[in-house]
Amino acid sequence: MSFSYVVYLANYSDGVLYVLALLLLAALAVIIDRFWSLRSTILHGQSVIRSTAAFSALRHGELSSLLASAGSLPEAALLDAAIRHLGTSGTDAMTNRLDETIMLIAPSLDRRLWILDTVTTLAPLLGLFGTIIGMFHAFNVLAQPGHAPAEVTGGVADALVATAFGLFIAMLGLAGFNALSNQVRLVVHQLDTLKMMIVNRTDGSPVAAAHRAVAAQGAPELVTA
Repeated sequence: MSFSYVVYLANYSDGVLYVLALLLLAALAVIIDRFWSLRSTILHGQSVIRSTAAFSALRHGELSSLLASAGSLPEAALLDAAIRHLGTSGTDAMTNRLDETIMLIAPSLDRRLWILDTVTTLAPLLGLFGTIIGMFHAFNVLAQPGHAPAEVTGGVADALVATAFGLFIAMLGLAGFNALSNQVRLVVHQLDTLKMMIVNRTDGSPVAAAHRAVAAQGAPELVTA
């Protein structure tokens, strides 16, 4: 398929294919950006959870050490909240504070995913719109003298390219949206896990050594394929 033919198809849909190309670029940009960021967050977050599981009790020094290792991860906000309320709140109050922190973090985890959702819905509709415009051009041939009806067939085939392109973008966007949503779920699960670890290790009842060993060595990997 030559470049001139691609331009012809785009013009045949009155520019709808150009809009679809922009939607494809937007979807790819979001998928690549968010996948890289969430993947890194999951991998480094698992390291923070393993480090936390190695402690039988968490005091200010241990929490500060974990906070330094967390860097800019979402887990850092949880550890910072735990440090600020350590010794000043009971178990229930600490749990509520950490839950509040998770709620504040959650919206930033799925940022820009609405773009994928919009592209997935809009692309097939735009593709169908481009096909309808192409059909107008194809059947307009019949109104002109000297043109064989067979020319309509080629025009219809060209018009259907817009629908096919729109469906392809929608399928790509849907797959990317589901994959990224699953990664967001894993990050939130990591935050919930860390919250429970903090609460259990700051309530004055140290975790048994055997349980700590299992948590540190046998914790399931929260990593997507």
